[in-house]
Order: sequence, then structure tokens, then C-alpha cells
Amino acid sequence: MHVAGVLVRTRPEDIDAVSSALRRLEGVEVHAATPDGRFIVTVEATESGHAAARFADLQLLPFVLSAALVYEHSETDPGRWREEP
Repeated sequence: MHVAGVLVRTRPEDIDAVSSALRRLEGVEVHAATPDGRFIVTVEATESGHAAARFADLQLLPFVLSAALVYEHSETDPGRWREEP
């Protein structure tokens, strides 16, 4: 499992368009958005290459001014992510 925390920035007038685009991307979850155009999102993927590709996708979305990687974690033991009964 690979998890990345990303700060995405857009102009205030483009918040709705970027929000909609982010929510359509597989493995991307929007956790917060501010009126000035900042989004806090996570990217989850089963392989690091997929997480990196999704991060690149974020940077290329229309109206996205920037996407900054602020956290990244890899876990090679998938059982560690399962909840205990």
C-alpha cells in the first residue's frame, strides 16, 4: 500500500471544476478545501508506480496551478493495513 498526501492549489473561481475532477480520479480522496483554492487530498495505490502516476495526473488537471507532495508512505506488508477482528 502506498499513501501520499498532496496539497493541490487552484484559483478560487475554479474550485468547483477542480473538486469535481479530483473526485473522479481513482484512488484520490479530497479531505478538505478552502475558499482560497487549496485542497488537501490523499492518493492511495497498491504500487508506488501507480501512486506516482496519479500524482502526475493531479498536476496535469485543468485549472490546477500546483500539486505539492507533502507526505508519502509505503507499506510492503498488506496485512498490516487490515483491521484486527
